Amino acid sequence: MIERKYIQEIVSRYDKETLKIGTVASHSALDIFDGAIEENFRTFAICKKGREETYTKYYRCKRESGKVVRGIVDDFLLLDNFSDMLMKNNMEKMIEENVILIPNRALTSYLSIDDVENKLSVPIFGSRNLLRTEERGEKHDYYWILKKANLPYPEEIPSPKDITELSIVKLHHAKKKLERGFFTASSYEEYKKKSQKLIKDGVITKSALSKARIERYIIGPVFNLDFFYSPLEKEYSPLELLGIDWRFETSLDGHVRLPAEQQLSLAEKQRIPEYTVCGHNSATIRESLLEKAFALGEKYVKATQEYYPPGIIGPFCLQTAVDKDLNFYIYDVAPRIGGGTNVHMALGHPYGNALWRRRMSTGTRISFEIKRAIDADALAKVVT
Repeated sequence: MIERKYIQEIVSRYDKETLKIGTVASHSALDIFDGAIEENFRTFAICKKGREETYTKYYRCKRESGKVVRGIVDDFLLLDNFSDMLMKNNMEKMIEENVILIPNRALTSYLSIDDVENKLSVPIFGSRNLLRTEERGEKHDYYWILKKANLPYPEEIPSPKDITELSIVKLHHAKKKLERGFFTASSYEEYKKKSQKLIKDGVITKSALSKARIERYIIGPVFNLDFFYSPLEKEYSPLELLGIDWRFETSLDGHVRLPAEQQLSLAEKQRIPEYTVCGHNSATIRESLLEKAFALGEKYVKATQEYYPPGIIGPFCLQTAVDKDLNFYIYDVAPRIGGGTNVHMALGHPYGNALWRRRMSTGTRISFEIKRAIDADALAKVVT
């Protein structure tokens, strides 16, 4: 792990007047850039050739007398592959440009966790050492933290032969690197039938299936709780619930819009839905559930501070399902900005707006925190 002191020394040499907010141009980058522009920072997109035009063409920033009149992307680094950002000259360029990187899921998908921890010598806003916990199967993954924090999560089914009720099998998609090959089963027989079909169709592999996690399926709505933790806040609560989002998943959402009779008559190749996330929407929860949500966030923060000092910094997302008795179960954790925050760019998060009395998306909250750190001469407290 790159020593935090080394990163703090780099950021101490930054010109705070020309600091730039940078991220990998994918996932939640638009929210990050929009929030940076809102807080009067310049932006820096790390782009891959062949998928750069969203950022370098369609959302390219135009300034007149320094004021932004269109777009959100000021500067960009165009690479053959995202992993090329690890090249010495590219990291030196980012440091020369006074870039603070905001980690999103794309960062840890296109770079290995080892490289992010040991080679990426650019200051990161947030918790570099927590990014590894997102990888299911790591010795100390997010399930380990949830267990240590005594947080609720779906019961693990030890073996496919132990499936006696509706369960979900979690594993990676065979062809779509960043997507899921999830499927559900209510019995061992159904597990065998579906898994064999998915292997035959090239959706999953035998190797991935052997390492899959099987959990009891929580029947209920899903809510991604978009939190923010500020190490700078001393007077009020440092934990904030900014907003909530939920996902559109293909081809699952297409299935659930069909009448039951039509679902049963689907062709064989159409019968097993996939869980590929293709969009998000905004949500709120009933107010009587808010204290339960905050309790989840508080426990998670405390556990990260104990086991992964300095603990979580900035945004994190607890992905939850709520059962019929209004109990939350955490089925996934993102120790960085969540994937669904773009939906809040235009209007901000409902709860974040109420707290800060202004439009407050996750992207804006990140840059607002960086601005607060600069004003307090405390930038070292928010980078790793």
